[in-house]
Amino acid sequence: MALNDLKAPIAICTWGFVAANAKAGEELSKGIKALDAAIAGVSVEEDNIKNTTVGKGGAPDREGNVTLDACVMDSNGDCGSVVCVENITNVAALAKRVMTETPHVMLAGSGAEEFAYSQGFESDNLLTDSSKKAWEEWLKSPEYKPLINIENHDTIGMLCIDKDGDIAGACTTSGLSYKMKGRVGDSPIIGSGLFIDNDIGGAVGTGMGEEIMKTVGSFLIVELMRNGMSPQQACEEAVQRITRKNDHFNDFQIAYIAINKSGDVGSYCIHKGFTYMKYQNGKNENIHSDHYVKS
Repeated sequence: MALNDLKAPIAICTWGFVAANAKAGEELSKGIKALDAAIAGVSVEEDNIKNTTVGKGGAPDREGNVTLDACVMDSNGDCGSVVCVENITNVAALAKRVMTETPHVMLAGSGAEEFAYSQGFESDNLLTDSSKKAWEEWLKSPEYKPLINIENHDTIGMLCIDKDGDIAGACTTSGLSYKMKGRVGDSPIIGSGLFIDNDIGGAVGTGMGEEIMKTVGSFLIVELMRNGMSPQQACEEAVQRITRKNDHFNDFQIAYIAINKSGDVGSYCIHKGFTYMKYQNGKNENIHSDHYVKS
């Protein structure tokens, strides 16, 4: 795909992460490859301690420990993932190191943390004072009932097309607030939280990870595009696969974004309120997604 056919490199990401998507778009405009631009973009939110669902400052699990998950996938099909990582902020960059510096796809827990130190990553206390206070308040009347579009916007997933027309992506999260110790959602799972096929396109998901994993949502969307659907049609079908099989869809949010090789973008979610960012031709805009529940 020639750059002229695309008009410009493109970066899209879940939710209204303006600065993160702008960073990725700016990197793409400099000629940076898609995967490195995506990692640069999501790192903005990993470093943002005011974001309680990604990176440092993320809400802890029920035991008071912050654990991070992330994955990356590049245009030639290589991928890397880390799960249940403590004390490391930039886990998307760490996932790339798993991809490039090990024979594996996924590293977990203390093994992933030790690998990070061997690669020059620094130890950091991920539990901020504000997150600790919120957790201590939650302990007074603990209940696990994520709030739609609030506690469920636990992920920044990003897809980029670079000047060469190559597609790559990254997905990073601290997971659902006050999750059970050891819980892993869809975000670091290749095919669930993120999937790329450079001949077809890419997709990322956000929301209730357990439901995304049941349908391998991002892989599903790419396969639907392979079979002729537009990104929009594919996102809608992926959401409806969930709502058709789960009578409790009113209790949780699922949202997808996708992009195809031509740079066409799609998005769909269960409930109103999900937005995504799109950077193209120097313009970085926040777009409201169409949704399944209309009432």
